[in-house]
Amino acid sequence: MSHTDETRTTPGAAGASPVGSSPDDVGGADLRERSFGELAKSLSEDISTLVRQELALARAEMTEKGKRAGIGIGMFGAAGVIGLGAFGALTAFFILALAEAGLDGWLAALIVTLVYAAIAGVLAMQGREKVSEATPAVPEQTKETIKEDIQWAKTQIGSDKRS
Repeated sequence: MSHTDETRTTPGAAGASPVGSSPDDVGGADLRERSFGELAKSLSEDISTLVRQELALARAEMTEKGKRAGIGIGMFGAAGVIGLGAFGALTAFFILALAEAGLDGWLAALIVTLVYAAIAGVLAMQGREKVSEATPAVPEQTKETIKEDIQWAKTQIGSDKRS
């Protein structure tokens, strides 16, 4: 989320003003009339609230990425189980069916093995794709909002110096 996508407020200041508002409008009081102690306290509260909000966003984003990774890992597991189960349960049937159709036993076994390998390969590729959707394991949205927050703070500091 960017600062333009939602109405964010600067906590800590009386009346909590929207982020990006003029420094003279913060809390309905002219910043030049507030003491350094009040400004420092307000800044400390603002930073504390901002850090808590960013951590909550990062936690939510990482939970979502974890779910996606879990689905991909589950698909890898399913590929293994299906590969083994199919090998054990169906191999004999298919080999015998092909042998009854006139193929030599070794050729029937080779054909069945190649079919199983193809099925397992497709499942593994799908699982890899799901896992790659969850990487990198960095909360991208949080990273962007932190960059925006830093940029906003720099503009606020710059406007305070000009006052």
